[in-house]
Amino acid sequence: MQTELSKKLGVEHAIFGFTPFPAVAAAISRAGGFGVLGAVRYTAPDDLKRDLDWVEKHVDGMPYGLDVVMPAKKVEGVTEADIEAMIPEAHRQYVKDTLAKYGVPELAEGEASGWRITGWMEQVARNQLDVAFDYPIKLLANALGSPPADVIARAHDQGVLVAALAGSARHARKHAEAGIDIVVAQGYEAGGHTGEIASMVLTPEVVDAVDPLPVLAAGGIGSGQQVAAALALGAQGAWLGSLWLTTTEADMHSRAVTRKLLAAGSGDTVRSRALTGKPARQLRTEWTDAWDDPNGPGTLPMPLQGLLVAEAVSRIQKYEVGPLLGTPVGQIVGRMNSERSVQAVFDDLTRGFERAVDRINRIAGRSEE
Repeated sequence: MQTELSKKLGVEHAIFGFTPFPAVAAAISRAGGFGVLGAVRYTAPDDLKRDLDWVEKHVDGMPYGLDVVMPAKKVEGVTEADIEAMIPEAHRQYVKDTLAKYGVPELAEGEASGWRITGWMEQVARNQLDVAFDYPIKLLANALGSPPADVIARAHDQGVLVAALAGSARHARKHAEAGIDIVVAQGYEAGGHTGEIASMVLTPEVVDAVDPLPVLAAGGIGSGQQVAAALALGAQGAWLGSLWLTTTEADMHSRAVTRKLLAAGSGDTVRSRALTGKPARQLRTEWTDAWDDPNGPGTLPMPLQGLLVAEAVSRIQKYEVGPLLGTPVGQIVGRMNSERSVQAVFDDLTRGFERAVDRINRIAGRSEE
């Protein structure tokens, strides 16, 4: 599964694995892919430094990258307290009523919620980059599109390639104009924030739109056959995220979430604004249903929704309240029905890829059999 891009980055397989877990990122790189550590949860630079130290020691000299979340345009003078003050009281009450309905306990006195929207604020991402550029990362990816121009320039000065996610050909062209090096075409099937165009349609559109820039296909990819299809559509690799959530190296916050992922089918996800205010694919739960209920107050725009539900999400996760418990994940969850090591996932991907290529060769009359 080699392409021009994978050769350029020095990896055996054109598989780019996005994950919030350092152990998974390192295992992906060791297995011959390209591990990309998600940085959004690292609001403290020292925490990111600790985990990058760990990754550096466990990739066996193989390349890896970092994924941040930062807007291309900076908003000056807005604090988290300013944003908090914009949340309507009716929405706060709806959260309280929903949690009470399911008997979700309060956090202990003085205990802070484990997830805050601050990880999405530009200065937090810049602090992350100040740490990351002290490490030999080979790729910087931005989940909100093109990063600011000075960040792109800084990355290029250090020999780091820059990737940006796109949900349409129009977005992809803007990324190319901004000077990024790789476009990740993220289809509708993907977990987390995603657009409305399916991967089979989106990938070739983006390939044509930004040629000759390399494109990675993302969304709904979880088998070697699908990787082969992505390359056939013109991509130079596949960007996989959801597939790693049920690997043995993944440090999921809850075994209950892992059990729900293993039991879920491809139809058990929904694009909902419940988590951040932007459409994000996740497991469908009674929590997402509550926010999509036309009789409710509806979700708030980003970043208000994220601040509104931060403590509630932490409480749901801590106390493993089954009906409300979920996580971002793509439609590929239907294939994630067993816990396997990252290496075992790679073995399956390579075997599936070889079978797909052999099948096409037979159809084309090029088989040696």
